[in-house]
Order: sequence, then C-alpha cells, then structure tokens
Amino acid sequence: MLLAREFIAYMSRDVVRRLSPGLFETSNPATAANLVAEVIEEDLSVEDRLNDEVRDLLEDYSEYMRRENVSYQEMFRRVKNQLLAQRKVIRASGRDTGDPMKLSRDKVNDISHKLVTAMRKSRDFRVRKDANELRLALVREITDLLQMEERVDKAARQKIKTQKREIIEGGEEYEVLHRRYYAEELKKLGINLSA
Repeated sequence: MLLAREFIAYMSRDVVRRLSPGLFETSNPATAANLVAEVIEEDLSVEDRLNDEVRDLLEDYSEYMRRENVSYQEMFRRVKNQLLAQRKVIRASGRDTGDPMKLSRDKVNDISHKLVTAMRKSRDFRVRKDANELRLALVREITDLLQMEERVDKAARQKIKTQKREIIEGGEEYEVLHRRYYAEELKKLGINLSA
C-alpha cells in the first residue's frame, strides 16, 4: 500500500478532529476515524490487488518476454494501465502522473467522494453542511496531511543517503532504516503513529 496503515489511521483521526463539529458531528470520534480509515484502506487496496493480478498474469508470460526481449517493467506498466482503464480504477500513485505526493489529485478526489457517501450512510456521522462543501474540506485536509507526509518521507530518504556506505533502495536494510527514520521525523512533528 502506498501509505502505511499507521499513517492512514493517524490521518483519519486528524481529519475527524479537524472537521468535527464544523462540518459534521459524531458521537464517537474513534469509531468515526475507523470508518474513514476503512474507506481509505479499501480504496488503496484495490490497486494493490490489481498489482498482484498483473504479477500473476506476467508469470505465465515470462518465457515469452525473455524470448522477445520485452522488459518486465514495461510489460507490467502496459498490462496494469490496460486493467486500470478496463475497470475504471483511478491510479493511486501521484508520482506516476506527475503529482509530487504519493496519492494523485484524482485519487484524493475519488476518496473524498467515497468518504462523503460513507459518512452520509453511517449513523456515526451527522453531516451539517452541503455534501460538496464537506468533500472539498476533506480534499483540503487530506492534501495538507499528504504534503506533510511527503516532507517526512523525503527527510527519511535523505537521512539514508547520508550514510557512510551506499544502501540500495528496495533492500531489506533500506526498508528498516526508512521505517525508523520516517517514525523519527513524524515524532519531531508531534505525531506518534502508534497512538
């Protein structure tokens, strides 16, 4: 998943805290934050499942790709793009579309629509404003949090680059260091992911 579950949980709690009671009321902020997190996680997991499906498809064609000298990355990208278009799934990654954040602007808008629908159906929310006003506020808050997350991610990556020896991105050591530095950078901002 593009965003850590812990960050999604934090982001959901913060969105509920920032927008309540101005745009909606909730009797139980923790339950409301859980609903927001579930909607976001479910939406982002759609693309994860699609990636797994593409990998499974390409396993069947590995011999063909090797014989025809087709790169795995190029074939993965083509097949994924085709499946995204067929299933009308909005690409989650902003970096693939030129957006600087982890989630594309289109994905944030799509998630905001799903959140408003879920909030209006849930008994845990009482929406006080127009649905579009709530949706736009959700987009603003989520974008703000994602921009902050992007700065934290860059700082963690920069710390890894300053190591005495080169650590290859994607390796186990890189992932361990990134998680640690990422958590440290968030703590500097007063965000404890485990809370």
